[in-house]
Amino acid sequence: MFLSPPKLFEETRPRETTHESQMDARKDDRDDPQTEASHTLNIDWSSEVERSIGQYRLVKLLGEGGMGEVWLAEQNEPIHRAVALKLIKAGMDTKTVVARFESERQALALMDHPNIARVFDGGSTPEGRPYFVMEFVPGIAINRYCDKHELTLQQRLELFMDVCDGVQHAHQKAIIHRDLKPSNILVHERDDKPIAKIIDFGLAKAIATTSRTDQTMFTQVGAVVGTPEYMSPEQTDFTEGGVDTRTDVYSLGVILYELLTGVLPFENETLHGSSPQEIVQKLREVDPPRPSTRIRSLGDTSKSLAEHRKIEPRAFAHRLSGELDWITMKALEKERSRRYGSASEFSADIQRYLNDEPVLAGPPSATYRAKKFVLRHRFGMAIGSILLVFLVAFAATVAFQARRIARERDRANREAATSKRVSDFMVNMFGVPDPSEAKGNAVTARELLDKASKEIETGLANDPEVQARLMYTMAKTYENLGLVAESLPLNHRSLEIRRRVLGLRDPQTLSSMNAVAIDEYMQGHYVEAEKLFREVLQLRREVSGNEARDTLGALGNLSATYQVQGRYAEAEVLQRELLGTRRRVFGPEHPDTMESMQLLANTLNSQHKEADSEKLLKDAFEIQKRKLGPDHPDTLMAMTNLAATLKDEKRYAEARAMYEEALPIQRKVLGDEHFMTLSTRVALAEILMGEGDYAGAEKSFRELRDLDQKVLGADHPRTIEHMEDLGVTLAHERKNKEAEQILNEALHLAEKSKVDNLAPNAWYALATGAAAEGNRDEALDRLEKTFEHGYTDVETVRNDDDWKSFRGDPRFEAILNKAPKQ
Repeated sequence: MFLSPPKLFEETRPRETTHESQMDARKDDRDDPQTEASHTLNIDWSSEVERSIGQYRLVKLLGEGGMGEVWLAEQNEPIHRAVALKLIKAGMDTKTVVARFESERQALALMDHPNIARVFDGGSTPEGRPYFVMEFVPGIAINRYCDKHELTLQQRLELFMDVCDGVQHAHQKAIIHRDLKPSNILVHERDDKPIAKIIDFGLAKAIATTSRTDQTMFTQVGAVVGTPEYMSPEQTDFTEGGVDTRTDVYSLGVILYELLTGVLPFENETLHGSSPQEIVQKLREVDPPRPSTRIRSLGDTSKSLAEHRKIEPRAFAHRLSGELDWITMKALEKERSRRYGSASEFSADIQRYLNDEPVLAGPPSATYRAKKFVLRHRFGMAIGSILLVFLVAFAATVAFQARRIARERDRANREAATSKRVSDFMVNMFGVPDPSEAKGNAVTARELLDKASKEIETGLANDPEVQARLMYTMAKTYENLGLVAESLPLNHRSLEIRRRVLGLRDPQTLSSMNAVAIDEYMQGHYVEAEKLFREVLQLRREVSGNEARDTLGALGNLSATYQVQGRYAEAEVLQRELLGTRRRVFGPEHPDTMESMQLLANTLNSQHKEADSEKLLKDAFEIQKRKLGPDHPDTLMAMTNLAATLKDEKRYAEARAMYEEALPIQRKVLGDEHFMTLSTRVALAEILMGEGDYAGAEKSFRELRDLDQKVLGADHPRTIEHMEDLGVTLAHERKNKEAEQILNEALHLAEKSKVDNLAPNAWYALATGAAAEGNRDEALDRLEKTFEHGYTDVETVRNDDDWKSFRGDPRFEAILNKAPKQ
């Protein structure tokens, strides 16, 4: 029976300020910018910059650094396209800078590869400032692209291999990049496929140079060139020939480390802020941790990183350990001779990993090679394994069958003994009593049930599982009779036994815990019910998963406790999630889906969203009536819920007709003292009050008062609410003394209660009573206290007929304007 989600970890790292990056200029990463750029890139060509260089109109400054500026420019002839124009900054045209600038242009002009940004043109401005025009890449840094699109580890490796191909092409053209990092590798999409482009060859070095001009672009003696986080140890060696192609391999290794883990190798030993000597020392002497080790050290922080890679957090470090650790750490070796000799070797080892072949980076042990052999020859090994397993299984079958037969025999004997104990107990408990005991009176089923519930504690003490099961069943019977006070002790005892015997996570224990929570709810102990429902929900999720029927039931129960305590926004969020899940998992007409529709409708009605509530309830009622028939308790529940919404909309005639149709069926099927029958009678009394028939309402509320105390108890929230209704009714009849007595008694009980919204509601009833009696000042004083005690439903006050005459009163409006918001 049912009663009717952290801040993501975002790593921090030093801001990349390289002026060559085009990433901030990205408008749309879907197409190639070189054709029909104004359409594919959504570029606003109406720039305020009124400047052109040759046939290129400057549109937007993309970035700038120490020596140059990069502009987004529009080329109109001979074709219309977006380009990136790199221009030496005014005043920076020294021989050294011009030589480096010219070297970058020459380096790019030498290369023609799909993963390297191309050079289209070059020249000088009228002022003599050199520039060159290159491909505009409308992408974002490779690490940001991978995280934004949540690429898997395999997809990241495949994209990284494209980068290696581009770097290899540069090396074949005798060019070393020397500043490889994510912001210099931009990724955009073409035909829904990611394309990586290497940019910024501003620090590039020719492997073999002969001219003096070429030599001017090299690092000045004593200066460190590059980005510390991605710089190889040899880049701190200022002697001639200190770098080669393996320098770029090291930088690629850092990028791969970051793509796999989401953090940098030296994240904990931050290089920024260090002196040049400290940077050199760390790069040459400090070994970074393996990727898998780094992930394990992050603890809970690694969960968000795993989500960006679509991998279970528990499996993240395991996936990285072994081959991916070996490959990455080989590229990050301090000694160049131990690294991959080229970017292509690096890429080839990654391809071996993806093909389940032995990688060169790993130790070539026999076990490792055997494992890779099995992965490559899955089909043949599977056939051989099946045959071996079949032979072993066949040999073990006889022994296994013998053990199984023995277990089945023992289980049958235990079940037979249990059945006999249950049978003997039931015969003893539910047999016809001795005439001398009955004394001629008829013995009711309720009396038999009461007798059994008292005797069960001793009658089955030797079999606690059966004892707990019978207690649970008897409690369910009491609940169905509307006798929650009798049900609660049995469910408590059943839970205690099952916790001790079966453990907290056993399904039977969780059923008992849920039953106790329901009883607490029905008794009006909403705080205790909420605590238990929250525990049940957590355990159900762990044991059965998020979409199991019992888990969703626990979610609905928790939302019901929010609703009844006036926490409507919290309840609505859970109930909308629940309704969507149940519709998808079970279908639109499943009983659980019907329950969710009514739960959400009641919450919406409490928030004065009557139209939305009415639609949901009408749909649920029609489905229940068609599938279950008009007399089914679930159909009656849907009917009375719909009638409640109509009543709140003051459509009294329609509401009364539905309640009067439901009431005789409820009396027949459920009995006069069932809580649903009582709820219908209370609703009919409220309709009389709403129509101004205060004498009729008073008569009904007085009849219900004794029943409330008998069935629900004097301190039950519904008993208190019905007392408030009686008090307001008496106030309308000018029976002021009795009205004040009952309303103050309700306030006293409400303030003793643990239910948060009972006391504010009781103060509102007192204020309404004073308003009905015509005591204007006292009504406003009490209304002010109502809001001071946490009442938030301003809309009800504005629409309440008892407060009609107060509308426009400055003090009344001031009280409402200062009221706390829901």
